[in-house]
Amino acid sequence: MREVLVVGDKVLIKPEEDSSKTPSGLFLPPGVQEKEAAMSGHVVNVGPGYPTVEPLTDGEPWSGGTRTGMRYVPLQAEKGDFAIFLRSNAVEVEIDGSKYLIVPHAAILLLIRDKLPLP
Repeated sequence: MREVLVVGDKVLIKPEEDSSKTPSGLFLPPGVQEKEAAMSGHVVNVGPGYPTVEPLTDGEPWSGGTRTGMRYVPLQAEKGDFAIFLRSNAVEVEIDGSKYLIVPHAAILLLIRDKLPLP
């Protein structure tokens, strides 16, 4: 098994299977799902977040102090969340025979997260 690392502000999503029937039982012609603006699926992995510059460790900003490296602002999406996102921003990839979508965090419209009851 391989480890899949997601970079930056990207989210890896396993899309829900498209249904070829409406809730009332009517069969939809091929291509109808592709015209929908939004898609949904489960978050499989998330990137480290939005990159930012580490603040200066010494001195004033104009004195040319040293920086220790990059820092990341974490994303709202977490593994296991159910996401609704814009289809037009998704990039389809196949990993080990399964279909996934890489979606920028900004294209996610809604996250649904199961909350565990407090003891």
